[in-house]
Amino acid sequence: MQMLYEQTDEAHGLTTPELIEGLAERGIDAERKSVYRDIETLRSFGMDIVKLPTRPVSYALGSRTFSGAELMLLTDAVQSSRFLTQRMANRLAAGVATLGSRHQVRSLKKHVHVEGRIKMQNESVFHHVDTIHEALSQRRKVAFRYVKYDAAKRPVPQKAGRIYCETPVRLIYSEGCYYLIAYNDKHESFPTYRVDRMQGLRIADEPAARNQAIATFDAEAYSARTFSMFGGTTQRVTLRVDESVMGALIDRFGKDVESTVAEDGAARAYVTVAPSPVFFGWLAQFGRAMRIEAPAALVAEYAAYLREILEDYA
Repeated sequence: MQMLYEQTDEAHGLTTPELIEGLAERGIDAERKSVYRDIETLRSFGMDIVKLPTRPVSYALGSRTFSGAELMLLTDAVQSSRFLTQRMANRLAAGVATLGSRHQVRSLKKHVHVEGRIKMQNESVFHHVDTIHEALSQRRKVAFRYVKYDAAKRPVPQKAGRIYCETPVRLIYSEGCYYLIAYNDKHESFPTYRVDRMQGLRIADEPAARNQAIATFDAEAYSARTFSMFGGTTQRVTLRVDESVMGALIDRFGKDVESTVAEDGAARAYVTVAPSPVFFGWLAQFGRAMRIEAPAALVAEYAAYLREILEDYA
């Protein structure tokens, strides 16, 4: 069974002599008839052992939990995850590889290219995610310090290093990072924290807040209207979108985004967003191909944002 799992797949098999030789290396005496009996026994227990049309005939594990293409996808997803350190990514990728045959493993090592991808520099996020899940299960608050980086790239605790104590609501994975959406009792709001910027995270003794706002919180809608998890008051915004950048609009807001075709062949899209510098930066990359039509106050705010940038280059 181990030989078939490690050395065969839908494209590579082992002949009867190879099976006999492999068993002998493991101290097991076998001959053709016993090999055939063993194969039938394994089949009776549900193993999908198939006979490949090779000369001589070979036997292989016909189906696995994951195909070669799926293993490739999983490995690349692990290696491209920014929240994993390189050591963790390598360890997880090696674990994924054990799900395939040695032939598939060689293919994974040959085709996956991960050089130059920016990785996290510590493994705390992995443990933080586990702690947050446990706090959600126990319905308790989490306590932590929150840091940002100064000009010298040093982590600096926010608010003079005071301890944040918040009700965890949802974990969201967005743009390569994990974010905790929490509930703040004092402000009755849903602040967002990047998990890799938490320090000393622990489960607090204080029970989590419970109210209607938390019970009806819609994480999917929240993610759709925020950019890089910058929260804030949401607004209904009308965007005029040239056909050339409709793909980018759909990528960001989904194919079900509300829109109509304008008289000049462009589109008007109606989206709900939390305006922020990140939203303005996203919009600015499209130049005149995408612009805000309404509300007028947001048009003025966006124009002021652009003018302020231009003044620095005047």
